[in-house]
Amino acid sequence: MSQPPTHRRVNDLMKVVGFDPSLSNWGIAVGTLDVQTKAVTITFLDVIKTAPTKEKSVRKNSTDLDRAELLVKGALGVLKGAQAVFVEVPVGSQTARAMTSYGVCVGILAAFRAAGKPFFIISPDEVKKVTGGKSTASKADMIKWAMDKHPEANWPMQSRLGVIKVVAGEAEHMADAVACIHAGVNSQQFKQLLALLNPTNN
Repeated sequence: MSQPPTHRRVNDLMKVVGFDPSLSNWGIAVGTLDVQTKAVTITFLDVIKTAPTKEKSVRKNSTDLDRAELLVKGALGVLKGAQAVFVEVPVGSQTARAMTSYGVCVGILAAFRAAGKPFFIISPDEVKKVTGGKSTASKADMIKWAMDKHPEANWPMQSRLGVIKVVAGEAEHMADAVACIHAGVNSQQFKQLLALLNPTNN
């Protein structure tokens, strides 16, 4: 993790945010942390979706800028009032297009920091291990864990042939964002910061 962000003293309920950054599907989880009981409640889930234009006359770099702008606007709206933000910062990739996504996401996150909106960095392994100690957890495992953990959340559901199922393509990004929150609030770094801010809650 990076150096801890600086926050003022918190109340018993903190607004916490988890991000699973991606150029195409930026996963968002918003919740509250009860400082006394350490219980997390998820109050809002979303995915900011962007897609490249199909217009051949539009330059790819222009499209990428437009998509990045959508991500910034959506994420900044969620960050309002947040007292702790946890981000699964993406790692590099071997393909050129994946590296574009990586670069855009890292650039956006760096801009958040520069604008005075700090966050805790959570590794992909930390996100997966929070579901049960397995760093090899599959997307389906992550979704099941998150939905079992937070049935109160607004998971995306759809009905097909009379059977209601979760929309896995969206839920996987939401689940990672939820796991990011749990990995963050259980990290030693965050616990130390919380103890510093709220010494009477130890």
